[in-house]
Amino acid sequence: MPDITNKTPEELQQIITEAQAQLEALQRENKRAVIAQIKELAASVGVTVIINESKSTDKKATVAVSAKYANPDNLSETWTGRGLPPKWMKAFTTKVDESLNHRRSSER
Repeated sequence: MPDITNKTPEELQQIITEAQAQLEALQRENKRAVIAQIKELAASVGVTVIINESKSTDKKATVAVSAKYANPDNLSETWTGRGLPPKWMKAFTTKVDESLNHRRSSER
């Protein structure tokens, strides 16, 4: 292992870059060897193996959703309408429901 105590930031970055490249090369070679071994074992028992080696392991990009609802008592509290409703929304809808029920009962 190289002595890194007296290295400049540029030299350290170069060491890191080279080490990452070497690590990636070793990982690719290990992956190839494992895949070859899997295919060999599968062939020994008469099975065909198809291994998808695509690099599309990235997760789906999330899209920011704008808020559709705001707390009338505190406009900084918002909700997009996705997921569980916040406590203030539950309290607000309960209050609206009670008001509507009271109005209906007084109209009769």
